[in-house]
Amino acid sequence: AVVSTQSGHYGRGPSAGPHKLRESMPLIVVIRNKLKYSLTYNETKKVTMSRAIKVDGKVRTDMCFPTGFQDVISIDKTGEYFRMLFDVKGRFLIHRIKKDEAAYKLCSVKSLNTAAKGVPTLVTHDGRTIRYPDPLVKVYDTIKLDIATGKIQDFIRFEPGNLAYITGGQNCGRIGIITHREKHPGSFDIVHVKDSVGHSFATRLSNVFPIGKGKQAWISLPRGKGVRLSIAEERDRKLAQKAKEM
Repeated sequence: AVVSTQSGHYGRGPSAGPHKLRESMPLIVVIRNKLKYSLTYNETKKVTMSRAIKVDGKVRTDMCFPTGFQDVISIDKTGEYFRMLFDVKGRFLIHRIKKDEAAYKLCSVKSLNTAAKGVPTLVTHDGRTIRYPDPLVKVYDTIKLDIATGKIQDFIRFEPGNLAYITGGQNCGRIGIITHREKHPGSFDIVHVKDSVGHSFATRLSNVFPIGKGKQAWISLPRGKGVRLSIAEERDRKLAQKAKEM
């Protein structure tokens, strides 16, 4: 649970918005429980109603607005910018970024369509419809979107050798290089991914989100660079940290 069941906090679910209910976190949880900018439901309401919080460059006054993977949260009054990512345990992580990085976001292409009068469009994972995309962009590729203009700056092909973030399933939050894709007509295609320490794992195609060409990521990555440690490795790291503190 994102909100502790012990603390007596009233846990609001996300409103309807660009992300799915199960794949989003309401702004109230981000402001109150994660960033600790407010203590109560009413305080959070005052923060959002003061128009201090922007999501993807737009002021959001609904404190239950759903924020999801890759969303950029800006707080101009404090000069802080955050990107919503996943940690290696599949939990939402509010990753602090610099101002120049907050100008763009990466979006996964979910479908390609033709609108009225034959206008080609693409639909992204965060519910945007973009007209006249580059004809080379295909489904499962990733586009780099300029937040201010809503235009596509560049794109990453879904192909072996590119860096990808896993956004669902048991491996959610892991980062690695796509090694190959198994096609299963009539079922789910499986993608094999290898992380930076050499561990290989497999997941469904729909869970793979390319974030860079080759080994170079287009966004700053959280601490640990998306490498999941085994239970023993995690224990050793915690013990070493405790020994340092002592």
